[in-house]
Amino acid sequence: MISFLILIAGLTLLVFAGDYLVKGAVALAEKLGISPLVIGLTIVAFGTSAPELFVSLKAAFNNVHGIALGNVVGSNIANVLLVLGAPALIKPIACKEEGIGFSLAIMAVLTVVFMVMLGTGILTHLDGLVLLGILAIFLAWQYASARKDRANPVIGDYHDEIDEVPTQNSRIAAYLLFGMIGLPIGASLTVNGAVDIARIFGVSDTVIGLTIVAIGTSLPELVTSVMAAWRGKGAVAIGNVIGSNIFNIGAIVGITSLLHPLVVPAHIAFFDMWIMAAVTLLVIVLAMFTRPISRLGGCIMLVLFTSYVCLVL
Repeated sequence: MISFLILIAGLTLLVFAGDYLVKGAVALAEKLGISPLVIGLTIVAFGTSAPELFVSLKAAFNNVHGIALGNVVGSNIANVLLVLGAPALIKPIACKEEGIGFSLAIMAVLTVVFMVMLGTGILTHLDGLVLLGILAIFLAWQYASARKDRANPVIGDYHDEIDEVPTQNSRIAAYLLFGMIGLPIGASLTVNGAVDIARIFGVSDTVIGLTIVAIGTSLPELVTSVMAAWRGKGAVAIGNVIGSNIFNIGAIVGITSLLHPLVVPAHIAFFDMWIMAAVTLLVIVLAMFTRPISRLGGCIMLVLFTSYVCLVL
């Protein structure tokens, strides 16, 4: 019970600390006169991935590579089946995102490259540089596209993800301080709790990373998508999922493996990465053919996700 409480406390702290850090950083950037485009491309995009990044880094340096990689692979699976499935129950999601073709291509390339790397059995510093390089190409393209069409930017309007930011300097400082202190503490609690649970129940840390940790670190994306659907902006959800999956591989795996080589658990190499590939293909099909996700489709996706979790456990 104590281990579960530690894990829950860690995940909760990660979610709130990540949210406060993003809001504080956005407020500071606005005070400094940084353009909304740059804020959306950098602070918001990287900040919303902060929980996953800190967990993977902490796990990697603790040599718990199953959690470091399972967190990313499991999050990408959860992002599609859970984060798209849940809001579809509220209102059907129309997959009509303009200028999404290149994003889909980058997601597909990153997924394939990541799978090849996983197949080698170890992710090295060079692998991290390659992933970060692909991510840099994606960000450069988004920046150029948004500047070209300022009236209808591909990215930069971050207000769908952030409701309000502090305006007083003291509150901005408090938000930033809480985020910077809370994230590493939350990551430490999460990893320690997950490892203890794995030992108690006799399962691998990879399984815990793929399920409990992955779902927990995907909560910000889930909340954003559910609230967007509630406000009648469900189409935002698929763009968020594609962006999150790109950052999970490009930024989180890229940075983590650049700083610390990662040994690939057999479970991920022989099973879970193929599930990740399948759900990635599902997103591409839904986006390319603009097929709306109905309530029935949402139910099916949630059933598939529940079945995956049960199968892994």
